[in-house]
Amino acid sequence: MTDTADTANVIVRPPIAWVLAVLAGLALNWLMPLPFVPAVVAAGWLGALVFAVAVALVASAITTMTRAGSNVPTNLPSTTVVETGPYRFTRNPIYLGMVLGLIGLAIAFNDLWLLMTLVPFALVIRYGVITREEAYLERKFGNVYRRYRARVRRWL
Repeated sequence: MTDTADTANVIVRPPIAWVLAVLAGLALNWLMPLPFVPAVVAAGWLGALVFAVAVALVASAITTMTRAGSNVPTNLPSTTVVETGPYRFTRNPIYLGMVLGLIGLAIAFNDLWLLMTLVPFALVIRYGVITREEAYLERKFGNVYRRYRARVRRWL
């Protein structure tokens, strides 16, 4: 990561990491199914509900960031520290939504493999994306970002 780059220089674009996690979980489930939801639970409906909450959170975060005039893709420069909408409660609502989305799909498909892909996905996002984004935002916005970071938690 170069200090002169006007991007976070993340190791992977988060949507790509998410799709890879989903595909890995589904492929492993196809090879060796590992159900985990008790039969008495309406897994499809519960999973769909969790997934819908995830989509709503991601959509709200993207809309908020776009309205603030900043870029959403990690390969483009950030133009401002967004502190409204879901960013009032978590510094990473898009990544939180992606985690919830994986959980929702795991429940809906009753696929323990999908739930297990959450671990490497979360580690990649935390250390390969968020750590780099935080360093970039602190370098670019200084005290404005430090004050925001002190007020709002990384996840919840």
